Amino acid sequence: MQASHHVPSGHIRILSCKTCPQAHRLALILALLAIAATCLPESASATKKCDVDALCIMEEENVSIAIGLGREQRITDAPSNVYVITDDDIRQSGAIDIPTILRRVPGMEVMQVTGADFNVSVRGDNQLRANKLLVLIDGRSVYIDVQGEVLWKNFPVTLPEIKRIEVLKGPASALYGFNAYDGVINIITKSPDEMKGATLQFGGGAYGTISSAAIYANRHDKLGYRLSYGHDQTQKWRDGDSLAFRTNKFNGQFEYALPAQSRILVSGGFVDTNNYDGPIVDTVLVSQKPQQGYANVLYERPNAFLRAWWTVLDQPSTVGTYPTIQNVLRFFNRDGTNQLTNTWNSYNVEGQHALDLWASNRFTYGLQYRHNAVSSNFLNQFTREDRLGLYVQDEWKATDKFTVVAGVRYDIDTFINPTVSPRGSLIYRPVEDHTFRAGIAVAYRSPTIFEEQTQSFGNINGVLNIPPCLGPFKPPFCFTNQTTALNGSNQLVPEEIVSYDLGYQGWYWNHRLRLRVDLFYNHLSNLISQLIPTGQSGTFVNGRQADIFGGEAGFEVQATPWLTGFANYAYQDITQSLTGLGQRGGPKYKANAGLRGDFENGLNGEATLNYYGAATYPIGPAFGAFATGFQGVPPPPDTRVGSYVLLNLRGAYRFWKIDGQEKAEVAVSAFNALNDKHKEHPLGDTIGSRVMGWLTIKY
Repeated sequence: MQASHHVPSGHIRILSCKTCPQAHRLALILALLAIAATCLPESASATKKCDVDALCIMEEENVSIAIGLGREQRITDAPSNVYVITDDDIRQSGAIDIPTILRRVPGMEVMQVTGADFNVSVRGDNQLRANKLLVLIDGRSVYIDVQGEVLWKNFPVTLPEIKRIEVLKGPASALYGFNAYDGVINIITKSPDEMKGATLQFGGGAYGTISSAAIYANRHDKLGYRLSYGHDQTQKWRDGDSLAFRTNKFNGQFEYALPAQSRILVSGGFVDTNNYDGPIVDTVLVSQKPQQGYANVLYERPNAFLRAWWTVLDQPSTVGTYPTIQNVLRFFNRDGTNQLTNTWNSYNVEGQHALDLWASNRFTYGLQYRHNAVSSNFLNQFTREDRLGLYVQDEWKATDKFTVVAGVRYDIDTFINPTVSPRGSLIYRPVEDHTFRAGIAVAYRSPTIFEEQTQSFGNINGVLNIPPCLGPFKPPFCFTNQTTALNGSNQLVPEEIVSYDLGYQGWYWNHRLRLRVDLFYNHLSNLISQLIPTGQSGTFVNGRQADIFGGEAGFEVQATPWLTGFANYAYQDITQSLTGLGQRGGPKYKANAGLRGDFENGLNGEATLNYYGAATYPIGPAFGAFATGFQGVPPPPDTRVGSYVLLNLRGAYRFWKIDGQEKAEVAVSAFNALNDKHKEHPLGDTIGSRVMGWLTIKY
């Protein structure tokens, strides 16, 4: 087998490791994998050694997320902790969704609850209906302000369209405002030139899974365009004959080149989902059919951009009850039904400009305005919300070795007092290819419209579990029928996080090995949780505080011209004064590792492995109360989730070579190849394995 000297553009990563519950055994296995990856011999047929072949040098990624959308910089220069997932990482993963791909980033919290419902957060701050991570597509927010959620299966772009995914871990409200609490994910799509021609992809396999895309892109003089259609679906993990989700997505992007490296970009898309299983939020199990669209206009020139976009979401849902307690509890709206109607329109304007004050100083300023309009029969009224954010940031290269980045943002909102979000970073480069970073940042998550304006009801109807009611004859007092209400609160204040971060990045072995180490401490306060109804009503309140500290370490390596790999490990510890549903939960230990081979004869493949340690997550007291207080209700679920291992495999063959490039690829992928059946939350489905076949054609 002849080794290929071609390395795909961008940084190549893969994972693989063998894990076990004991931390010391896990560390030993990771170390052995690291040694194996870095000590593998060169292919016997290779004509050059990697240390003298420029193509074997790993390329450092450029990112825009940490410094402001409109300008790219090397990760080495970024004032925040940033990782990049490339288009090759996405293709080689064999994944059908973005959260599965994000598992490889150290410190990411990924929790799959159903076949459609994912919760993604950063560094121990995950929860059902996770609401503290801002997600962007080409700089445009897809975070749903109404209930503070991200519908990960409902994005209007297909996986082959994605150029890279930038992951910023840590607060970023200083640039992005509310909801950039734990961090920011920016999904960047390919330009018409980068996707020129037609791309067809189809994947199908177990659980009725389909992942398909049809894309055409081209350029005529100054006008470039990209058009796409995608169809995705899969069945429920808990019921292989029942649909978990099915989406049809359409997207179009047109860009026109102007003089002086400027351009105008117009894009729009629509996603039609006829079933979406989730989210699960404590006692509530939602089944919805969201339809989501957007229109976006961008004017961009060097050092500045102006953008306006509109997002619309129509979200009809059935608000059900978790199966184990559905016989005694049901939910309904002010109309007396459990059919939720929710229509959200969001209008946005954003501008940013950067200028060089002198050779070593760059100043950036910008503004962002958003108007939300929401109509829902689970709210007490038609609601409007206005948000305005103003921010400045300064980058000062004090010396050849020291750079200081500082910024602050001022946000105002219809329902809360103004907030101020500062951020500061010190970057130190003692020698070439080695960088140390220290940072501090403050961020906020504003209360959602649902938390402020909801008006919903629950009815408890069952037979009491007391001795006089256990026989065949049940006196009238054995039956209970009680209605409670959940009302929003106008007394809420934003959730706050103060984060301290230390990081190191270094290149070794002729730029073929990168080592990264990070330490963090996060102080969370004013966390919002539901106050359990007492008497006839409940509401939302700001809770107590939590402290999360930990660290991450990992490496990426180009072992040979045809073999790459990486491994990383994350540790976190949570101390908190929170109780009930407000408690933070997450595994203390996580590890990822793997290997990827890419050969000149067209064969390629990847093995990735993710280890999650055991964790305890809070569930509502209603589960225990109903189990002891009513007949026919099973015991509450165990709040502890055991450790698990996800081994994902993919093997592929490229063929149909035209002008020196392969135009087609067939592949087989296996998700959870070890069939380690597990739950990732006490109320979630049991996750199994899935095998798929793939065909991709480009022409």
